[in-house]
Amino acid sequence: MVKITLYLTGMEKKLVFWSVREELSYANRLRRSYYELLRDEMDQFILQYALIDSYHNFLAQKIPYPFVEMREMKPRARIPTVEYEYQNAFLVIFVEDTIPAIHKKYIRFFDVNKTTKTNLLTTDVLSLSDKFDRSRKYLESVHFFDFIKSLLHIDYALLIQRDSASRARVRDRYVISHFYVRIDWPIADAAEDLARNLRYISKHLYEKGDKYAEDVQKKYFEYYGLPVRVGGRRTASVVAAQYLKRIGCISTVYAGSSESRTLMRISERGVSKAVLIKFTPDEMARIAEANDLKLQTFKKNYVVAYEGKEGICIFQAIYSFTEHSRPPEDGKLREINPDPRWLTVGGQHILPKPGVWQYPPLYLNAIYC
Repeated sequence: MVKITLYLTGMEKKLVFWSVREELSYANRLRRSYYELLRDEMDQFILQYALIDSYHNFLAQKIPYPFVEMREMKPRARIPTVEYEYQNAFLVIFVEDTIPAIHKKYIRFFDVNKTTKTNLLTTDVLSLSDKFDRSRKYLESVHFFDFIKSLLHIDYALLIQRDSASRARVRDRYVISHFYVRIDWPIADAAEDLARNLRYISKHLYEKGDKYAEDVQKKYFEYYGLPVRVGGRRTASVVAAQYLKRIGCISTVYAGSSESRTLMRISERGVSKAVLIKFTPDEMARIAEANDLKLQTFKKNYVVAYEGKEGICIFQAIYSFTEHSRPPEDGKLREINPDPRWLTVGGQHILPKPGVWQYPPLYLNAIYC
């Protein structure tokens, strides 16, 4: 059974599927701190690869970059169904602990897709003449990000988890353990799991009829900030995020979409999306002034590229759950209503360039302005 704890903070009741910091041993608190530090580094790398590198892919082909319209960042927005060849698409699962073998039925990680030299030779990552340095697989390696970048284009997901061999050691290590990882948990099962936890059903998805089950599945996608039944990596990402709640530790799922041109990040904190946004010189001057920054300081630390005099920045929206997508305070069963929103925009920020240490995200209301 998965441990499920209800925490009441102010007026908000949250469903927690992992041990919070106060419940951890000192050793596991240290491990979580290490995981979060490594995740901060992953965030920086993934932002660069998903957005900035994609922009330069288009630039190299002399094709205008398809900037995301801010209306597409609204929780219920419909996204144009166009695949952009030069937008980097990928799926990464980063788990705080080691996934037990019992979960291989739905998270498909086997010996055949371990990141060994023999397995990697079946891809275009390695050739027979290449030397394979096993240490590159570890997040602590100076060559780790070069290695993961060579794998990100491969179909399905990359799995980064705690090295099982480190369990017997004092030191925790994180490794890209598997590539070509498929998420084979049915969407209906994932929606059923969420609806049961939110008390919209007691046991089974179809216990209240076909129409009710259809509404539950639509709301499942809304819960993760997606249009109904999008394809590819984004659907795999939200199914993985729901399934990983069974593991009993925190996890982070990164999904880059060639259709939405976004970086979606799902963690214990919820869902966020990051995109590239373009500002005129006057807009940059206003943003700098509103944040007590010199214009040159803003450009140096927040602008990732220029088109003429216009500056391109990274914009992130963080989404919050409404009362309809949180467990009811009384714990009683309730009826689902398709109309109320399950997500709201909880935060909007311009992010500093990857690698910038000193400057924080800057608040900017760009979605509803």
